[in-house]
Amino acid sequence: MKKLILIIVTLTLLSTGTLLAEDFGARGALSAENLMLENMLTYAIQDEYLARAEYEAILKEYGSIRPFSNIIRSEERHISWLVPLFEQYGFKIPEDNASDHVILPENIKTALEIGVQAELDNIAMYEVFLEEDLPEDVRDVFERLMAASKNHLEAFRRGLQRDGQT
Repeated sequence: MKKLILIIVTLTLLSTGTLLAEDFGARGALSAENLMLENMLTYAIQDEYLARAEYEAILKEYGSIRPFSNIIRSEERHISWLVPLFEQYGFKIPEDNASDHVILPENIKTALEIGVQAELDNIAMYEVFLEEDLPEDVRDVFERLMAASKNHLEAFRRGLQRDGQT
C-alpha cells in the first residue's frame, strides 16, 4: 500500500511540475524502508517546515490570501508541537532548509491544487507512522498533526470549489 501511495504521489507531482527532493518531508517518509522514531520526527518536522516555506512563498508572491494566510499560522504551531519531542528523546532538531525545496506555483488555483496534494501526502505519512509502535506522547502529536492536515485539506478543497478564488 505504501508503494502504491508513493507511485500516485510521484505521478501527481510530476504532472504538476512540483517534484521535490526525494528524501524530504512526507515524500521521504513514504519512500523510507525502515522508520525509526528519529526518522519519523525528522520527516514530520521537515514536512511542516516545507508547508510553511511554500505558504510564505505564495503569500509573498500573491498577497495575503486565504486559506494560506490562515494555515501558515498552524504550521508554526505544528512545528512547536514537534520540537519538544526532539528534545525529549535527545535528537537533534533538523535545520530548516525547506525553502530550498519550494517551487512557486504559477497561479492561485495551482497553489490550491498543490496544497491538496501536500495535505494528502501528509495524511498518508502520518497513517504510516501511526502503524508503528510509538511512545504515547509521539502518537498524540502525530494524531493531532494528521487531524490538522485533514482540516487543511478541506480548506484547500473549498478554495478549489470556488474555482481558485480566495
